[in-house]
Amino acid sequence: MNSEDDKDLFAAQMQDVTPLVTPRTDTRKSWQGASEEQLQRRRAAEAFAEDSAEHNFLTLSEVEARQPLEMLEWKQDGVQHAVFSKLRRGGYALEYELDLHQKTVKEAQQAVFQLFQKVRAKNWRCVLISHGKGERSATPGRLKSYVARWLIDHPDVIAYCSAQRNHGGVGSVYVLIRKSAAGKAANRERFGLKGEP
Repeated sequence: MNSEDDKDLFAAQMQDVTPLVTPRTDTRKSWQGASEEQLQRRRAAEAFAEDSAEHNFLTLSEVEARQPLEMLEWKQDGVQHAVFSKLRRGGYALEYELDLHQKTVKEAQQAVFQLFQKVRAKNWRCVLISHGKGERSATPGRLKSYVARWLIDHPDVIAYCSAQRNHGGVGSVYVLIRKSAAGKAANRERFGLKGEP
């Protein structure tokens, strides 16, 4: 018997057999739009943006005291080491500088709050806030302490650190801002990732 005869015999024997495996179907869910949970989060974020535009939520109650010559630095979880290192070196272009020297805590609170309204409107990424050291103040480092707390509390801030000497040293901070949706879209387009989320 040759191989052709084997194939014919095999085909004859198998003609009544039905396959056990059904044709493959695509079991992936087709996208049905945002879930209710995602919609709730989106509405909450939009409500926050509207509320924060009207209500200054930056605290005026007592905060942790920071020393006049203390180096300040903080970053949210998820901020890459290279990004934070670039911020520390003063590697980001400063898009705005806010000077709080000679201001009361209340005046500074208003100025910082208004700064973040501008930041959001103009899609700025990095700003400098000069709070001073407060070495000769009756309450040393008071304004510096408030700025440090306000920046941690503000949802648009992802990192900050004391500035390089030519930008005020420990009397100023570089502030890195969360990218807006428009900023993320521009980056995707610039780096050829237009189709990715």
